[in-house]
Amino acid sequence: MPSIDTNSANLSDKELLQQFKPASEAEAVDVNQLDEEDKLRLKQSGVDLESANRIGTFLQTNCGVSKCDCSIKGVELLPITEAMKKYNGLEEYRWKLVDPNKDEFTRETAEHLDNGYFIRALPGEKVVYPVQACLYIRSDDVAQRVHNIVVAEEGSELHIITGCATHPNLTSGLHIGVSEFYIKKGATLIFTMVHNWGENVYVRPRTGIRVEDEGVFVSNYVSLKGVKSVQAFPTATLAGKNSTARFNSVIVAPEGSDIDTGSRVILEGEGSKAEIISRTISYGGRVVARGHLVGKAKNIKAHLECQGLMLTETGVIHAIPELEAHVADVDMSHEAAVGRIAKDEIEYLMARGLDEEEATSTIVRGFLNVKIDGLPKELDDEIQKAVAECQKGM
Repeated sequence: MPSIDTNSANLSDKELLQQFKPASEAEAVDVNQLDEEDKLRLKQSGVDLESANRIGTFLQTNCGVSKCDCSIKGVELLPITEAMKKYNGLEEYRWKLVDPNKDEFTRETAEHLDNGYFIRALPGEKVVYPVQACLYIRSDDVAQRVHNIVVAEEGSELHIITGCATHPNLTSGLHIGVSEFYIKKGATLIFTMVHNWGENVYVRPRTGIRVEDEGVFVSNYVSLKGVKSVQAFPTATLAGKNSTARFNSVIVAPEGSDIDTGSRVILEGEGSKAEIISRTISYGGRVVARGHLVGKAKNIKAHLECQGLMLTETGVIHAIPELEAHVADVDMSHEAAVGRIAKDEIEYLMARGLDEEEATSTIVRGFLNVKIDGLPKELDDEIQKAVAECQKGM
């Protein structure tokens, strides 16, 4: 990740780890003990424990697994600790895409793993309804350390909704999430993550993705509420011919939030394609929106787009688009734009009967439209619900 000033909270990585107690010291909660406030929080994060339109559910509360089940034989869903016992430590996949010595947070997870999930779609299995997973912090001042591994075997199709959230009354916490995704030949993985953290929560995801021949990886990231600090920079390697990666993100940063996020795609396979699209809004918070495309093969095509909207006089949006070509026969482009709502747009809507606040809200809703072509209806509906719930609090 390119180096800029990212530590607005003035805490080093070691100080962060010292500030929060291990999740193992916090009592895990049985799913039947969750109250209506918990369930509403999960729904606002795209996770519905009572929905019939799910083939499987994984819920981790603090360090313990509260629920883990799957109704389809073609999809395997296990806590990562159980999968490691079943598959000889998952040596084929674990720590192959993310270096355990990358930083203090990866080392902490490697040495003191709480849990996480293992999801695998078997060869040729095409799943209509999504698997849902939730990493939930329910106790104050907890450090939750998880490692997730997802494998889409050859010719499979898998959709996952992950809701990462904290209890609404929680004041502070630390989430460390290491994730590794493997998309085999001709497979498709659509991964949608909705962040719904508290205002004093620190979030440190570390993610690696590998896509083989004709494989497709789609990442949708939604974060519309306040969070103390997020630092995330997933890297996808398009290793196979005609492989594809798409990253779509919608981020809102209220006052007090410091969000440093983006994506990198390394195009190594001939004919591979990549797209990174981000939309960010600041109304007092700080957002660093990164995008890095690295072309290393012939006939690749890649595009990066970053749009930012400032709603207040305070706050920061820092867009950092990067293109890096290592061969001549590439097609790579980027565009970035940051500004405020145009006065004539507001006046246009006001002339049609809306007051200024209604006009502004209409424009913001349009900017946050995360309708993404190609998503299953069930998955798209969940994103729209999450956006609608988050907008109520804006």
